[in-house]
Amino acid sequence: MAQSSSSDAQHVTIIKRKKVVKAEGHHGGAWKVAYADFVTAMMAFFLLMWLLNATTEDQRKGIADYFNPSIPVSRVSGGGADGLDGSSLMAEDSVVKVGTGATGVGDGASLEQRRHTDSIAEGLEQLREELGEDPQRLSEHLMVKMTPEGIVLEIVDSESRPLFELGRSEPTPLMTSLLDAVSGSLNTFENEIKIVGHTDNRPFRGEGGYDNWSLSSDRANTARQMLIANGFPLARVHEVSGRADTDPLTPEDPSAARNRRISITIMTNGPEAAGS
Repeated sequence: MAQSSSSDAQHVTIIKRKKVVKAEGHHGGAWKVAYADFVTAMMAFFLLMWLLNATTEDQRKGIADYFNPSIPVSRVSGGGADGLDGSSLMAEDSVVKVGTGATGVGDGASLEQRRHTDSIAEGLEQLREELGEDPQRLSEHLMVKMTPEGIVLEIVDSESRPLFELGRSEPTPLMTSLLDAVSGSLNTFENEIKIVGHTDNRPFRGEGGYDNWSLSSDRANTARQMLIANGFPLARVHEVSGRADTDPLTPEDPSAARNRRISITIMTNGPEAAGS
């Protein structure tokens, strides 16, 4: 058989495909997020180092209590000798939420009672914010917390700025200014109040057996008289008492200045509560 000519040969077309791998542009943008997280963490770290170096023990406790409240029955942290110890109230579902655990004014409270308590709490918080702009820094001596009886407004002492004269029940100009400001807020609602005086655990003996029990009671009664002089109705004062050093605000340091205080409880639970 004769061989076929070259013109009869079959032509095979070969197609070469080249795989192109696209670059991801410096591995995409994930590194930017990681870098931002790193910078944020470093800023937080250096801020923490600065706070530890620039604050006192009471201030550090106030900061720690803000994130993890440790005061018994106090569901709002803060209060004390300066702004870093300040407190605030937070709202959750139109109910005052304070500190650790519970929310509201009690399991059996009606919606109307909860709203009323929320309104009082917001008023006291607004008072603190307004006093924060005062040149006398009055807000540094106020804290707000919740107890089973109601909302407690603590008026706390400090080493450099006492509320009363040493070992006496005569108020200082600071206490006068604080009670002048507080009485206006207390007059905006109809609830009864309790006024309790507290001292630190430093032994005190005056003439005729006068001691911390007598001193705390007299200071509470002085606060009552000052509120009445500012127009607060006498009929709404449910109780005036002194507890000496038996109920410290900072149990780990019973001699601390902030244990010397006047506690004003706005009664929001029980038969003493009005307008709820």
